[in-house]
Amino acid sequence: MISVIIPAYNSEKTLGKCLSSLQEQTRKPDEIIVVDDGSADKTIDVVKSFKNVSLLAQAHKGPAAARNLGANKAKGKILLFTDADCVPGKTWVAEMAGPFEDKDIVGVQGRYETGQKGLMARFVQLEIEDRYDRMRKRKYIDFIGSYAAGYRKDIFMRHGGFDESFVMASGEDPDISFKLAKAGHKMVFNENAIVYHNHVDSLGTYLKQKFWRAYWRVLLYRKHPEKMAGESYTPQTLKLQIFLLGAAFLSIIASIFSSQFLTLLTMTVLLLFITTLPLSLKNMKKSLLVGMVTPFISILRTVVFVFGLVYGVLKI
Repeated sequence: MISVIIPAYNSEKTLGKCLSSLQEQTRKPDEIIVVDDGSADKTIDVVKSFKNVSLLAQAHKGPAAARNLGANKAKGKILLFTDADCVPGKTWVAEMAGPFEDKDIVGVQGRYETGQKGLMARFVQLEIEDRYDRMRKRKYIDFIGSYAAGYRKDIFMRHGGFDESFVMASGEDPDISFKLAKAGHKMVFNENAIVYHNHVDSLGTYLKQKFWRAYWRVLLYRKHPEKMAGESYTPQTLKLQIFLLGAAFLSIIASIFSSQFLTLLTMTVLLLFITTLPLSLKNMKKSLLVGMVTPFISILRTVVFVFGLVYGVLKI
């Protein structure tokens, strides 16, 4: 039995498409559960307009708590999670369920696609696809994003579900993934399990999103310090860029006292730019314009990410 769980917060504009797509699957889920997370719009009315969709409600606590409530009430032995702003492809449930035929598999990661044509949305999609390429190289993964996630319920519940101290949608999904991997459980990436999504379409919104993801990474790494060295999703180049940016900042301060550090600053900035070129060249093969702006967006992303990490250290 398969249960699909969707947390929803002020999702009246997108939830209908998500639910419609779930009811048109080639393999129908045995139950669909929407957990309203204290919405102030007509999200609940949207849910009630669909037959065979269960509605749960809670005060606004965040998506981790909403997913856990749905998981606790779910009847299925397999739990599939997606988001209210995602539209699962028609074979999504079948593709997510397929790997669980192997009794050793306890978790499955699907993937995003988008039909957006805007520059930032295309950049975000290609940035994510670069991370999928990392996953394709591994037989087993240690990182599952909750927008297209599947778990065996008994294992998921045994490890405590999503950590509700992550009150935003950022960090609770790798946290449970890391716990499962640490316990020796096997998880896989299925690139054919597709959900369609509208990514952020402005630079400001993208950078704000990265700031908060960095902020919550502090809590994530405090819980799993060994993952700072690497995992199956985050590219190592990002960590190198953070190091080079820190070196550049220190060089700027040092150059106030000695002009000799200007040379070090120049070399550090040049190296930082060079680290963006592999992704830039890769993106150019799919979109010349996206590839050309990739170095500049990547450097801005790293700057904002560092500020998010610093703020997280101070607050968390």
